[in-house]
This record gives sequence, C-alpha cells and structure tokens, in this order.
Amino acid sequence: MNKGLKTLSPDQWNLFQKEGYIIVKGLFSKEDLCRIDHTFDEISNSSIPGYFEPDLEAASGDPLKRYPRVMHPHRFNETAKSYMLHKPVLDVLEDLYGEEALAAQSMFYYKPPGSRGQALHQDNFYLQVEPGNCIAAWTAIDPATLENGGLLVVPQTSEHDIVCPEEADSKESFTTHYVKPPKDTAAIPAIMDRGDVLFFNGNLIHGSYRNKTKDQFRRAFICHYVGASATHISNHYRPLYRADGSAIDLEINPDGGPCGIEFENVYPH
Repeated sequence: MNKGLKTLSPDQWNLFQKEGYIIVKGLFSKEDLCRIDHTFDEISNSSIPGYFEPDLEAASGDPLKRYPRVMHPHRFNETAKSYMLHKPVLDVLEDLYGEEALAAQSMFYYKPPGSRGQALHQDNFYLQVEPGNCIAAWTAIDPATLENGGLLVVPQTSEHDIVCPEEADSKESFTTHYVKPPKDTAAIPAIMDRGDVLFFNGNLIHGSYRNKTKDQFRRAFICHYVGASATHISNHYRPLYRADGSAIDLEINPDGGPCGIEFENVYPH
C-alpha cells in the first residue's frame, strides 16, 4: 500500500487496487465547472483543424457531426491545459501512482441527445505506456446517467491483459474497436453527479451506451496520465506535461501491442 497518501483515504486507495476505478467528489469547485462550461461552449461554435472539426451546418442525422469530441484541447486552449493540470486531480493521481503524474492527453465529449456511445475498450491499447500504465481522470461536466449514456465499467478487469479488439457495432458505437468482457464479468454504470471524477486504470474495460434522452447532453472532460517512471508512450500522446506546465518527451513505444505493428489504429483515443 502507498503509505504517504495525500488526498485519498486508505479505503479509497484499496478500492482502486481491487476494482480498477474509484469516483472522487469535490475536486472541482462551482467556479471551476462554470469556467469549463464557458470554455467549451465557445469552442463548440468554432472549428480548430486537427482538434475539433464540426459540421456547423448539420441539422439532422448523426448529432456527433455537429458535436464531435474535442481532441487535445490543452494544445490550443490555456483553460483546458490548466484543468488538465488541476492540482486536486494531480494529488489523487500521485496517491494512485505513488509518484508524480505526467499529463498525456485531454479530451472533451459533448455527447448530445441521440448520439451513439463508445464500445467497450481499454485505454492502454492506444497509449501503450511502459513501464506501468495510464490512468484516466473522467470528469462529469453534466450528471452521467444510464439514460444519457454515462460511462460503463467492468470491475476487476484492470489486471487483465490488453487484448486485440474486435469490430464494434457501428450503429451503436462511434468508434470501431470492441473488447469483449471476460467470462463471468459484466459492465455496470458509473453513475456520477456534475463535478465527480472517475479515475480508472488503463487496462480496465469500459465504454458507454448511446444517449437515449431527447434533451440532455452528457458532457465530460477526460484526461490521461502516466507515472513519472514511465519511459515509453505512443507517439500521439507526446509531449507530456508536468504540474508546472513544462513539457517532457518520453520515448516512442515501437511495440504494436497485442495486434502487432501491422494493426491499424484508425483513430486516436
């Protein structure tokens, strides 16, 4: 056990080790959440090539054409970068890693009413962190429920190997990869209030169903981190950042993972 916990209780730390995830409340103030609201409301009405390319004229059909996810907003927006490096989140990560955490990625999901979900998958299939693993911090900007497509997790799969995914059902998932849960396991909903943060291990199988509501967005600010002792990561996630905002480069991981180097990761995570 990590003896020098700063933020988490021993019970929380033990729960993460056993289940592969925990939900932590109170890491973002109302003012923090309002700043995030304002920032991504502004971004939603713009187009940033390579990071956010909506069809601003889309009136029907796939709602994700109008509201795709924002990739790496920390690379072009200082508010997004500041919340990727949000000290209360980094303190939890330091407890979980037992060392300094480095930020590798930020994303923002709007998930408007009617939009497809994301098939079950494992994050470290994409990040390819070695040694160690990535950890996600998934912050609910809107309440996350079963009805609006909140996150699903498969408990106790964090110790399972990264596996080569199958093809996902494109009618239900906007991504193409699907990882089948092991026998005798099942996905359960992670019900969250606005501002809650779900931390989960990079091997944990997780995903989401479609947003079945007619009037609720399910916005989320999601970042991925690695421990400071990591030496390799997939190229898409470089450079990484320390808490003070300074950049650091890890070596590019040349390993293709369970599918080999010929497997096409047709989209970044």
